[in-house]
Amino acid sequence: MNRRHFLSQSLAFAGVAAGVFPRAALAQGNEAEIMFAQSYPDLQGNDQPLRNWRGRPVVMNFWATWCPPCVKEMPDLETLNQKYPDIAFVGLGVDTAANMRNFLPKVQVTYDLLVVGYGGIELMKELGNTAGGLPFTLIFNQDGRLVERILGQVKPDALDEILARL
Repeated sequence: MNRRHFLSQSLAFAGVAAGVFPRAALAQGNEAEIMFAQSYPDLQGNDQPLRNWRGRPVVMNFWATWCPPCVKEMPDLETLNQKYPDIAFVGLGVDTAANMRNFLPKVQVTYDLLVVGYGGIELMKELGNTAGGLPFTLIFNQDGRLVERILGQVKPDALDEILARL
């Protein structure tokens, strides 16, 4: 890596971490830096930095209450969440907290749900989901490296195989 490239990447990362530069300043391939620099409220309004999940495998699933494939995959994600207690599952709602709270009695999950809001569409685009479609799932290993990106409804057996390797 040449010095100029190294310096530009270092400055971009430092700027994102400090909130100075937009996340898009990071080159694709730095999904972990983008994601783990974020912070979103839970359904009670408490801010939850995503860095809290760093250091262990994590499945981050962008979803919305108004997205039928998202709703359909939630029981599968919950089943895998129960099967793999050492893997964190985080649902990132591209929705409002009120919609998400009203929705939970219909499809109950025990994994953490955070409110990303409609700005989550732009975040997903920065993470490689150029269409901005839902659902969108990112899987990070314990070192924080992105190991899988899934656009569309997860296939439980395929996701199970990925998780078993983590």
